Amino acid sequence: MPFAALNLSQPICKALLDAGYQAPTPIQAAAIPEILAGHDIMASAQTGTGKTAAFMLPALQKLSIPSTGQGKGPRVLVLTPTRELAMQVTDAAQKYGRNLPRFRAVSIVGGMPYHAQNRLLASPMEVLVATPGRLMDQMDSGRLNFSRLEMLVLDEADRMLDMGFIEDVEAIAAQLPKGRQTLLFSATLEGRIASLAKNLLNEPKQIQISSREAKHENIAQRLIYADDLDHKLKLLDHLIGDAEVKQVIVFTATKRDADDLAGRLIGQGQPAAALHGDMPQRQRNRTLDQLKRGRVRVLVATDVAARGIDVSTITHVINFDLPKFAEDYVHRIGRTGRAGLSGTAISFAGSKEMLLLKRIERFTGHPIEAITVPGLEARFDPRKARHNAGGRPNGGKRPAPRDGRSRTPGNGNSAFPRSFESRGNFGNRNSEGRTFANGNRADGGGRPFGNGNGNGNGNEQNRTSHGNRSGQPASFGNRAATGQPPYANRSEQRRPAAPSGNRDGNRANGNQQPFAGRRRTGNDDWS
Repeated sequence: MPFAALNLSQPICKALLDAGYQAPTPIQAAAIPEILAGHDIMASAQTGTGKTAAFMLPALQKLSIPSTGQGKGPRVLVLTPTRELAMQVTDAAQKYGRNLPRFRAVSIVGGMPYHAQNRLLASPMEVLVATPGRLMDQMDSGRLNFSRLEMLVLDEADRMLDMGFIEDVEAIAAQLPKGRQTLLFSATLEGRIASLAKNLLNEPKQIQISSREAKHENIAQRLIYADDLDHKLKLLDHLIGDAEVKQVIVFTATKRDADDLAGRLIGQGQPAAALHGDMPQRQRNRTLDQLKRGRVRVLVATDVAARGIDVSTITHVINFDLPKFAEDYVHRIGRTGRAGLSGTAISFAGSKEMLLLKRIERFTGHPIEAITVPGLEARFDPRKARHNAGGRPNGGKRPAPRDGRSRTPGNGNSAFPRSFESRGNFGNRNSEGRTFANGNRADGGGRPFGNGNGNGNGNEQNRTSHGNRSGQPASFGNRAATGQPPYANRSEQRRPAAPSGNRDGNRANGNQQPFAGRRRTGNDDWS
């Protein structure tokens, strides 16, 4: 079925053909007629199924009819959870609406200077794409007029709920015209999403798509058991050395992990880069542009990149650390297998990550096939580890180090392989007790990447050392278990809380979990 059969105008169909789109995807074929008929909808579709076009194409069709309202505010408002996704939606709007007269799409996200955004908002626009926090700031300043708004789109609403944006979304919706059309897109439609839809939507039509791409059947999912950090690093080196890996995204648990691992890969001569929420927006945009141009082969990212990256040349995804939330696994692996292509997703799992693995397999509805790399097999018993669901395998005994180095706390040895101990990017990690360049963690086995327990929250205070399984707090170099606060000898001890009223400030690091049970403290995304 051609796009013209969906009652889309000739300028829009021509833009789609110029972009290489021949026929609508299942979510597009199901959603576009309902949206054009004026219905509110709540649709469930995974990433990579064409859901952005599913709401943007009918929105553009409505924009082809001149507005009867006065003003220069947007006629379509799209809310997204992250900056990257906002940029992707804006790019799609500009691509599909290139042949429409006087069409203008604007994005308002955290991390961008206010004066630049104020200039964008000063001119007439048809589509506004925004993250909730920054949009609330601009609404509070009185720079936005929604008097002629016709459509509100909540893209990846489940992620916005996970990130604590529920109150902002409801506050924004309360200030919009009552007669608007509201579209909600989410990976799931149950639980809190159903409650949100009941409050914001008017007799919505439900659309659920179970296409091959939505089930990720075009993505080969594999699992490799890993003993420890050294083992994961060796596995990663082996995998990215494969010529079949054209472009790959490596997901880590924390921002520090992403920086450290990207620095290691760059030191090995790999065209690599990091992407996470602490990077300035301009640098994040530049990194994504280099990824799209093929200048970056290995992107090391946190979950901020799990939603919003649409690069068809990504052949592989590697979960260096398993995500804390099973839903994030689905969005991570959805970065490959785009545009109807096939892809491969490989996840590393240690003996302490079995509970996370069980949750992922329960959420996806199928087990992940385990494979081994000859010469790099795990030493622990996966069946016993799965049974213990994160307990100590082999009677509590830790596997012997692969390179024969001691892991006794405080001896100054690093958990990194010797091959890059002396690289300048990381400082000296030798037995003389020198510290890392990014903080004093020369602890003789304290895991420099991540938090060692797979929960992705970066909280190191209560983590037991790799060399001391006695249950006492870890001894990270000079940070002995004497009641010192975490990060005692590190330059960034704790990020200050965002100042009052500043929705783009850094969240207080403390010992809080990143999402669970917390209200948002200001960032437009947490990763």
